[in-house]
Amino acid sequence: MTHGEPPYTLAIEGATYRGSVALLRGPDVVCERTLSGDDGGASRVGRGERLMPAIAECFAEAGLERGGDEIARIVCGAGPGSFTSLRIAGSVAKGLAVGYGVPLFAVSSLLLGVSGVKPALPPGEYLSVLDAMRDEFFASQIVYRPDAGEYRAAPVRILSRADLEDFRAREKVARVVGPAQDIDSYPHARGVAAVLEHIVAAGPVDLAAWEPDYGRLAEAQVRWEAVHGRPLPA
Repeated sequence: MTHGEPPYTLAIEGATYRGSVALLRGPDVVCERTLSGDDGGASRVGRGERLMPAIAECFAEAGLERGGDEIARIVCGAGPGSFTSLRIAGSVAKGLAVGYGVPLFAVSSLLLGVSGVKPALPPGEYLSVLDAMRDEFFASQIVYRPDAGEYRAAPVRILSRADLEDFRAREKVARVVGPAQDIDSYPHARGVAAVLEHIVAAGPVDLAAWEPDYGRLAEAQVRWEAVHGRPLPA
């Protein structure tokens, strides 16, 4: 990296099976990849089939041989969302942060659901949602005003489909952002660029202790506990 040039940030997002990676230089997106299958459909990023190759492709496109000497930080979408996808994305992000000796930062995937929309959304208030299964949605009200450097994500809550329709009926300002919603979009790693200063100002996570916010227990754990009538042992 040439002296005086802004450092690179590697961003990873895995809240859905349509995961993504982006390589930023300063606040600018140098390259990005969306993890989709050969047929154009969403790939199960949780299986790790495309995540590392996508990162390698971004490094190659940017002319980085290995990335470690040029990467200043890693930012990972923190969820909520798909348990398996988040677990893999979070593990890869932590492993790379340790390997490169750089800090790891986390950001709400629901915020990336707003900041990562292309073309960019106008400043305003949004309700960012993702499928929580069981006909429910993870939701967070987002204040997104990049012109004023203001980004706020309300605590995540779980809404039923009826709750979501009630929100639409009564809300006159905020629009709903998410897959198959009013603004049809998935969280994307490129959204880190718009809120990078906000992310860095919040400080890095504790690498040893951090895990994504899965939003709820994995379905397999729920089924096990229902059958056995007790919490799954750690």
